[in-house]
Amino acid sequence: MLFIKKILIFIIIFLFSFSTNAASDKLNKLFDDLYDAKSLTQAEKIEDKIWKNWTKHPKSEYLTSKLENGTYSMYHQQYQMALKLFTDIIKEDPKWAEGWNKRATLLFIMGNYEKSLDDIEKVLDLEPRHFGALSGRAQIYLSYKQYEKAIDDLRKAKSIYPLIKSGENIRLIEKIIKEQQI
Repeated sequence: MLFIKKILIFIIIFLFSFSTNAASDKLNKLFDDLYDAKSLTQAEKIEDKIWKNWTKHPKSEYLTSKLENGTYSMYHQQYQMALKLFTDIIKEDPKWAEGWNKRATLLFIMGNYEKSLDDIEKVLDLEPRHFGALSGRAQIYLSYKQYEKAIDDLRKAKSIYPLIKSGENIRLIEKIIKEQQI
């Protein structure tokens, strides 16, 4: 009986690791496709698939649902409710980058840029390819008039997602920097 339990545990662990690897492989493929996209329309379709992947918790439908509820609350200006939901998600799974990213977005909307920056750091530790977090951090740097840092983040985002719309701001920011030097 003990032997059968050990075999069942091994099978469950094996299947879980296979499904996690498959999800990771799918995301890697999407990023490859995003990098190679030839048109903005094609890139935006791939971007949408990446966002769907990021916003779906890899193991818990409950946390996915909680993220959806927090996002709904955020978009309906129920900021305290959204903050509680996103903070709960982070406590329940601190390794899910999207929980941190949604809270960073909310903190940005609420004007708490310093805490938003802290959460963005966590997002990028967990998912360095998170072009949304890079673009968001660039916005904060712009508000602080830290133009070089903003450009660095936008360039990083473009290195992941060459057709990203926020990348168009690089030339404008460079112009601002140039004008300040005159």
